[in-house]
Amino acid sequence: MPTENSQPLWQPDARRIAEARITRFQTWAAEHHGAPATGGYAALHRWSVDELETFWKAVTQWFDVRFSTPYARVLGDRTMPGAQWFPGATLNYAEHALRAADTRADEPALLYVDETHEPSPVTWTELRRQVGSLAAELRALGVRPGDRVSGYLPNIPQAVVALLATAAVGGVWTSCAPDFGARSVLDRFQQVEPVVLFTVDGYRYGGKEHDRRDTVAELRRELPTLRAVIHIPLLGTEAPDGALDWGALTAADTEPVFEPVPFDHPLWVLYSSGTTGLPKAIVQSQGGILVEHLKQLGLHCDLGPEDRFFWYTSTGWMMWNFLVSGLLTGSTIVLYDGSPGFPATDAQWRIAERTGATLFGTSAAYVMACRKADVHPARDLDLSAIQCVATTGSPLPPDGFRWLHDEFAASGADLWIASVSGGTDVCSCFAGAVPTLPVHIGELQAPGLGTDLQSWDPSGNPLTDEVGELVVTNPMPSMPIRFWNDPDGSRYHDSYFDTYPGVWRHGDWITLTSRGSVVIHGRSDSTLNRQGVRMGSADIYEAVERLPEIKESLVIGIEQPDGGYWMPLFVHLAPGAALDDALLDRIKQTIRANLSPRHVPDEVIEVPGIPHTLTGKRIEVPVKRLLQGTPLDKAVNPGSIDNLDLLHFYEDLARKRS
Repeated sequence: MPTENSQPLWQPDARRIAEARITRFQTWAAEHHGAPATGGYAALHRWSVDELETFWKAVTQWFDVRFSTPYARVLGDRTMPGAQWFPGATLNYAEHALRAADTRADEPALLYVDETHEPSPVTWTELRRQVGSLAAELRALGVRPGDRVSGYLPNIPQAVVALLATAAVGGVWTSCAPDFGARSVLDRFQQVEPVVLFTVDGYRYGGKEHDRRDTVAELRRELPTLRAVIHIPLLGTEAPDGALDWGALTAADTEPVFEPVPFDHPLWVLYSSGTTGLPKAIVQSQGGILVEHLKQLGLHCDLGPEDRFFWYTSTGWMMWNFLVSGLLTGSTIVLYDGSPGFPATDAQWRIAERTGATLFGTSAAYVMACRKADVHPARDLDLSAIQCVATTGSPLPPDGFRWLHDEFAASGADLWIASVSGGTDVCSCFAGAVPTLPVHIGELQAPGLGTDLQSWDPSGNPLTDEVGELVVTNPMPSMPIRFWNDPDGSRYHDSYFDTYPGVWRHGDWITLTSRGSVVIHGRSDSTLNRQGVRMGSADIYEAVERLPEIKESLVIGIEQPDGGYWMPLFVHLAPGAALDDALLDRIKQTIRANLSPRHVPDEVIEVPGIPHTLTGKRIEVPVKRLLQGTPLDKAVNPGSIDNLDLLHFYEDLARKRS
């Protein structure tokens, strides 16, 4: 594989390498902790996994993590699951998120943008004041360390204030976006029994107002543990009976009080997509998230006080939590609440221009949509501030790399493209951005520091330049401390550790190349396996969706009762396209030429649309189960799907084939 893309698409120049924070960290760690002074990133990474405790100690010192109580040692027990990080230490995440207020008082901590695309700043001083006021009110409402506080909120400044105030008092934050229906929210919040609910009356999306007051009323009825509901009048309505007004709770000029909590004290609860059952309620710790995000954002993303950090996300996706952590580096974070493509496909680029974003994060799907729509962001807009475009959510296809590079190169820009991959499960990246390494088309630059990422065969043997299971063989601080309502830890264990005891198996197919880069091939739990050859669905999507007639696709591999194997490709066509013999031939020829004859599907079937999770990921496993005859109510959690009606097509197809 390395020989296929032997010439890098992009290479950092000497100045960028010298000025990168990761370079300065390596020099400092060599002097103070015995890290290798030479050998570049590969040597630093090797040291970081071989000397795990020393590495994480160095991270806490480099970023001046403030421990209220010192730790006894870095890693008390490294067994997975259950590794004990920094036992004895106490600290507070919110204290670190707000400490740039000491030096950047009147500069913006937040830039809020709605669909008018007009940025609205919140200064560091104002953010700190609002958090202080709200934290005091939460304490007055009886919120104590460990209590859950929930938000049914869009990506607005109030959501950031609510999270930080919750963390300041030692509460446990959890959120859903207001485009989630009541059932989807209750599937999540009922598990954790929140005592406070922050909510809006509605939101704006795609140029329209969406009233959510009826949904909020249902949430209030179905969450009996609530002691208080706090109303944020985004659409200008009065607070409903019994609800508290946001403005009154954040009006005081109160210095925030930060509760020192144990390193492994819960910070927030995130949720898996929940496509085949109740979403997993994933608990991550204040200390674990703090040090992992300092490493990821401060070293890998190279963020600092001079940066403006924009990632298109919603509060229902872990990338929102990751975005908020940009505050830890002193960066200004950009909050966009609205449609990714309103009023036109280039909307996100326009927000990056208006806010002076230096790191712009988006989805691979958005990049490909811009390419198909003939958008020319660097030609038509002033994006000179952007140093890095990062993508996640799904693998960025090679054509996406080329398009981004060529668009910016044509305007003379030296663009660093960072395709990253991680997961809600760790709220971070296993592999991706390294500012000092070259970028090769279709590849993630390298595994992250402190992450012993490997590719394993079914017997647990490491692979290089071959497709295998993504595993992590040492603990990461942001790995879940537990799942909620999983008293014996069995659900947590079975999710990651049942295949390779003591080793995290994530459920992705990857290739680790001999030059140290990483290729993601798609989910291993929906893997295509023809005649013993494993194939990633992402490879097929990348090839097929180059065709202008294909808007989106979904490929499923199904083991037949007679021992056969059926691999259909479902295609959602672009407006005006027809699935005639000519297009069928082009689809098959494209797959054969770009991949192999083995990748060519048995059938190509036109569908009215491709179903996704609420966070925008194609659902492969539930569709596979439907096609195997599993009833709809058993194959999928209806509340986790963006358009449940689309699944009836696959249900009907299964019935016809049986």
